Amino acid sequence: MTTIARSTSTRQHMTVRDLCEELGIARSTFYDWRAARKAPPCIKLPNGDLRIRRAEFERWLESLEQRI
Repeated sequence: MTTIARSTSTRQHMTVRDLCEELGIARSTFYDWRAARKAPPCIKLPNGDLRIRRAEFERWLESLEQRI
């Protein structure tokens, strides 16, 4: 059986690591944003891990765009 590797951009949910790598930020920066309620909405799993829906991440990024 062949396993197909899926890239971050095709997965429905991102890990905190995925988000930090994509934005080029430190993990601590993400948690600072989260504490200040400036991070994208997250899902907290029963084990305490966080996931971010890719669609929510994209919406959050769009909301940060400045219209000139």
